[in-house]
Amino acid sequence: MLRGRGRGSGQCRLWAKVACRGTGGRQAGATLSSVVEVHAVCDVSEELVEAVHRLLPQLSGSAPLPSGAEIGEIVSSPATTLFVARDGGPAGPIIGMLTLVTFRLPTGVRAWVEDVVVDGSLRGRGTGEALTRAALELAGERGAVTVDLTSRPSREAANRLYQRLGFEPRETNVYRLKLPSGPVTD
Repeated sequence: MLRGRGRGSGQCRLWAKVACRGTGGRQAGATLSSVVEVHAVCDVSEELVEAVHRLLPQLSGSAPLPSGAEIGEIVSSPATTLFVARDGGPAGPIIGMLTLVTFRLPTGVRAWVEDVVVDGSLRGRGTGEALTRAALELAGERGAVTVDLTSRPSREAANRLYQRLGFEPRETNVYRLKLPSGPVTD
């Protein structure tokens, strides 16, 4: 067991238990149940690290894979909650993940949804929606005034989902500055 909050099975509160819609892009011969459960992660296990390493490249081809210790930092931080979706219940395989970041600003509590990914062969079954609804529920419990997220235009199904859930495009510019790796020196 790696560093993280809590003890036991690697997950905490059950946030959602939903019946899946159809089979999505399921590969022939796969045996998957019709129920997906969403849990907040409390412990980091080798299974979780392997799942993150399998799912993250489906989201970003350039993001480095986090170590178990780095995933432990995410799980241990009071500002972040890592949700996982499991097929068939608490012992089923991890088929998706989402990170919710909540923080207080002078203007109120804010929340960001980040790194949402569902296994490519299992999309279209409602897993992304279940993950997002769990994050929205927790953000509300934490007093968030708003919940923001970004999604590439090429992720058409994800963009339709977010709009269906009530997210609206914002009139804003998003800027990014790539910092040099390592400490900044004078």
